[in-house]
Amino acid sequence: MDEKPCCEAEALRRIRQVNVGDLVVGISMLDTILSEVKALNLTGKKEVGEELLKRVKIYNYVPPSAEEKYRIMLLEEYRNYRGG
Repeated sequence: MDEKPCCEAEALRRIRQVNVGDLVVGISMLDTILSEVKALNLTGKKEVGEELLKRVKIYNYVPPSAEEKYRIMLLEEYRNYRGG
């Protein structure tokens, strides 16, 4: 599992661009978050989506009005995640 970043600069180096609805946004720590949630072996789509969103919000601002779009993007990224 990836180590947590030591500082903001390290977290910035771990940003990945993704499509959230019609926008391209940078999500910090996304690969780490995907790996951590995969390791939990959660089964329900709702449960997985909630856990992903909760963890993304630790490192990233998610506008309340866009939470559902972020959840959809996160579930897609989760489904396609192969580890690494």
